[in-house]
Amino acid sequence: MLGKTTFASLVASSAMTLAIATPAAANKMTDRAHEAIAAAEAKIHTAESMGASTDAPRDTAEARAMLASAKEDFASGHKEPAIQEAIRASALADTAIGMSQRHKDAAIASAREAQSATADRAQDQVAAARDQAAAAQQQAVEANVRADTAQQSAAASAADAEAARNAAAIAAATPPPPQVETTVTTQQPASGHHSTRTRVTRRTTTTSSAPAPSAQVTTTTKVTPQ
Repeated sequence: MLGKTTFASLVASSAMTLAIATPAAANKMTDRAHEAIAAAEAKIHTAESMGASTDAPRDTAEARAMLASAKEDFASGHKEPAIQEAIRASALADTAIGMSQRHKDAAIASAREAQSATADRAQDQVAAARDQAAAAQQQAVEANVRADTAQQSAAASAADAEAARNAAAIAAATPPPPQVETTVTTQQPASGHHSTRTRVTRRTTTTSSAPAPSAQVTTTTKVTPQ
């Protein structure tokens, strides 16, 4: 009698434990399904915000389809399949996120390269402009030197022309020298013969003659102004 009672008590305890454990396990499965589905939704949202619909359209679409199946199974009470489908949806979303990140990194690198190339071109243009400015400045200096030289040459030419005009004016204002007429008469006392020479010049002439001991020389000078 005692054995039957003990066995009945054990059976009742086991039934009570099973009745308590079953709802707890079911609740745990439900929580896992909720968490898996929520994680999949968050990852898919992240992938789409990063442009996965364009960078990885196939993976993004499959993740969305798998998430929809997980929600449907969960609503039908199929918790385990819902969890597996949600996990698969999360994996597909991770793949899409990775592809989007690679595309973004490549775009950033390309933009940096383009920016660096643009900066290099800008530096080259600045250097070229600096060289052109220096060359233009040097040309301006040389032009100023040539202009100064030409100005000095013009001033010298003007001074020479002024001197020539002054000389011409002085020459025009100066009267010509008077005309000098000199008559020399020589008389020989022995024969009574005498000779006369007349010379006309435009400058004063000094005539010197040593008379012969027996000759008489008479010189007459006549000045005629011009």
